Amino acid sequence: MPLHDRIIPYLETAELYHLARLNSQWFWVDEPLLSAFIERWRPETHTFHMPFGECSITLQDVAYQLGLPIDGEPVSGCLTEFENFMEHGRPAWVWFRELFGELPPQSKVKQMTVCYTWFHERFRVLPADASDETVRVYARAYILMLLSSQLFADKNANRVHLRWLPYLASLDDLGRYSWASAALAWWATFMPRNDGGAQRLASARLLLDRLRVHDVSYLDIDLTCIGLC
Repeated sequence: MPLHDRIIPYLETAELYHLARLNSQWFWVDEPLLSAFIERWRPETHTFHMPFGECSITLQDVAYQLGLPIDGEPVSGCLTEFENFMEHGRPAWVWFRELFGELPPQSKVKQMTVCYTWFHERFRVLPADASDETVRVYARAYILMLLSSQLFADKNANRVHLRWLPYLASLDDLGRYSWASAALAWWATFMPRNDGGAQRLASARLLLDRLRVHDVSYLDIDLTCIGLC
């Protein structure tokens, strides 16, 4: 989705502007490299077991590569238990209407997710004479898509999750959170299991593809103790 100039200040306030610039115009995904990393992933230790030793992605890597803040309040409550998180609060779709001014068609809704194409078609072009409040609505839509499709992606790559509504309610406060630690926790939780079948990499794609040799911390391990040799 195009990044409008009037939306950029909100991304800068949320400290997500660098992430927003990491699109197909700035880098390309190296599929063979990602496949090689996935084959070396060990879910028991959350590390990549390489021929030269053991390595993993650190919080420093996330902050450096994606430009996300480390310091700040934790992002919690909505990552893995969103339904329970919202159960005792404001209904999600009531909140959605308040933040975006409308509801998507039922054909575009599945549980707590909205089809990516609806957001793209509805908020792709910001009107030239848009009021400040309209710009805020478009900024919320852009950030919601950014978080769902890049930073916290899952197997529902074509859908946008509503778990971020509590954070989007106050755009000025988005920069207070430690997005880097949340992204690292999400990556560690949803990294694919080594089940011998086809592997899919979701939220780690962006970070892994930008790693260079000096960005990786190495630890010596004894491969014989885990049955790899």
